[in-house]
Amino acid sequence: MLLELTGIRKTYPGVVALDGVSLSVGAGEVVGLVGENGAGKSTLMKVLGGIVAPDSGTIRAGGTPRPALSVRDALAAGIAFVHQELNLFGNLDVAANVFIGREMLAGGPLRLVDTAQMHRRVRPLLGRLGCDFDAGTPVDSLSLAQQQLVEIAKALSLNARLVIMDEPTSSLTIAETERLLRVIAGLKADGVSVIFISHRLNEVERCTDRVVVLRDGRVAGELQRADVSHATMIRLMIGRELKGNYSAPARPPGDDALEIDALRTLAYPGRAVSLRVRQGEILGLAGLVGSGRTELARAAFGVDARLAGTVRVAGQAIAAASPRAAIERGFYLVPEDRKRAGLLLDVPIAENISLPNMRAYARRLLVDTAAERDNAQRHKRSLAIRAPDVTTPAGVLSGGNQQKVVLAKWLSMAPRVMILDEPTRGIDVGSKNDIYALLRALADSGVAVLMISSDMEEVIGVCDRIAVMHEGRISGLLERPAFSEHNVLQLAVGAPAAATIERGPAP
Repeated sequence: MLLELTGIRKTYPGVVALDGVSLSVGAGEVVGLVGENGAGKSTLMKVLGGIVAPDSGTIRAGGTPRPALSVRDALAAGIAFVHQELNLFGNLDVAANVFIGREMLAGGPLRLVDTAQMHRRVRPLLGRLGCDFDAGTPVDSLSLAQQQLVEIAKALSLNARLVIMDEPTSSLTIAETERLLRVIAGLKADGVSVIFISHRLNEVERCTDRVVVLRDGRVAGELQRADVSHATMIRLMIGRELKGNYSAPARPPGDDALEIDALRTLAYPGRAVSLRVRQGEILGLAGLVGSGRTELARAAFGVDARLAGTVRVAGQAIAAASPRAAIERGFYLVPEDRKRAGLLLDVPIAENISLPNMRAYARRLLVDTAAERDNAQRHKRSLAIRAPDVTTPAGVLSGGNQQKVVLAKWLSMAPRVMILDEPTRGIDVGSKNDIYALLRALADSGVAVLMISSDMEEVIGVCDRIAVMHEGRISGLLERPAFSEHNVLQLAVGAPAAATIERGPAP
């Protein structure tokens, strides 16, 4: 075995993060590691990377068993990480990023960085990964998928024998994900092992030889290749079966609640977008990354400028393109990046929830903190937000619970229309289903919900209709009988659609 962890235990005050976890990885093996947020995956990887020392247990990595690894030990054993949050410098080129902190120096008294030598060393690594960019390319000119390949090249430059990939596909398009999965297969063929951590279970099912499932700091089960399935992984992760995502609306949809007419954005100034979302429905907005979905949402809500077009809520135009004007009409946006645009991470849960509606808690220019906390406590219970108290800072919560806080912020203000941009990105399967149930409950109460998502399974499983964008325009609209990955992809790439698909208006 390349790596063996036996009986790893790690506790923090009041929390057992790992409780006797054992994990092994063979040479050239792809092992999936799955579990809900808080299951212990991150702590286990910190132990493996030498960042955290376990309280007990043994680790064998390329040598004799030892109680803990240092960062130097992990590097010497050939363990490298590709983190979800990429650690790259956009102002440097690819080669400089690959050798950051390990720069090659030229001879002579000045000992300058030998850029040419670093470029020569990096080119074979890029060729091995099938990269279509050069060692001298500035990193900030690369797509997210290409930057991920730079991180993998950095790992290979360390002579990595084991590459740990943490949510590597969470921000990738369908085509980019396929390419990354091919890279993983190539690494395996070269004898490099991979630990693949992901909440996208269909990808885990496709690319792994074996899957280890964590739940509450313990190994809930280990699945061999023949036994790996979506349903089995979910059952082990949460300890119960999950029902299908889709539940039919409680009643037929009502009138148009959100009307977007001939809206032009800075991203695609020559394309006009028109879209309708009805009361009581969940309309999915699908498309490839870069198709203009997020830009449409931001312009409709008023975060970004509108070059032309009209936005109406319940038949009334929002004259000023500003979030304040949208909020006054009961139109709210849950942004794609909840940490940067949806929350104040150092601020307590209660204050995050009350922030957009402070006037409701103002008493003679002072905040009624008791009322503020009572409101937050109600949402904590109703949304099952897992936190010690509503005074807990939002930044210490898991991704799923952070998203619930963002939702609670708007739910406390009686929404008419909600746009949710990638609402379950980086969230575990249990929290995903909580959010799906919440969206259906919102729609059943008469709210119009527009959900932007790159997760094909999610869009098909949750929505009542699907609008698809391609290069800044609505390329088609699908009713449920026409839902399929094939039809969505056809429209997403601008290919001719089937007869059952309603085409979008011409730009």
